[in-house]
Amino acid sequence: MELFSKNIIFVDTEFSTLDPYKGEILSLGIVKLNGESLYLELEFKGETSPWVEKHILPTLINKKVSRKKAVSVISNFVGKRKPYAVGFIPQHDTLYLYKLFGVNEHPFRWLPIDFASIMFSQEINPENYFRESFLKKIGIDTTRYKHTHNALDDAKLLREVFMKFFKIKTPSVLKDTSPLSTRGRGLKKATL
Repeated sequence: MELFSKNIIFVDTEFSTLDPYKGEILSLGIVKLNGESLYLELEFKGETSPWVEKHILPTLINKKVSRKKAVSVISNFVGKRKPYAVGFIPQHDTLYLYKLFGVNEHPFRWLPIDFASIMFSQEINPENYFRESFLKKIGIDTTRYKHTHNALDDAKLLREVFMKFFKIKTPSVLKDTSPLSTRGRGLKKATL
């Protein structure tokens, strides 16, 4: 299996609730293929679910930025190349990013890439992603990540799993200057 494009970023968010009518982004982590990263915690005064109150809010200890400032910082970080946003089950992440930016204003391509679906298509149970045994099997040191449900750590972990899966080495990624597509470059899926 070949990678269609290297114009990708890895995105994870933590949000106030699974209710799409009420939910908003609380924190966001974005990691570029070359490893450059961005982490933001956003101002929020709305309702949160009990689970979020217990597991997410206590971890949000950085200075909060306004939603308007977040849009500007994210747009500057992502740039004008309109990368594909890769997430692990990114439905809520994508929905809440659309709410943050506006449907036609976000800096990513409109079509998010779901890594869980990639795993499923390769006959790998996507639920294995959360198992330490799976991560160790593909060579990932899980001690480097604080905990689950930290947007930046989760985006960094996704990048690392993705790179192992497609056998991407960072130096070759840094040399790639193609604007959009790298179809046919021979990146192969890892044997898992």
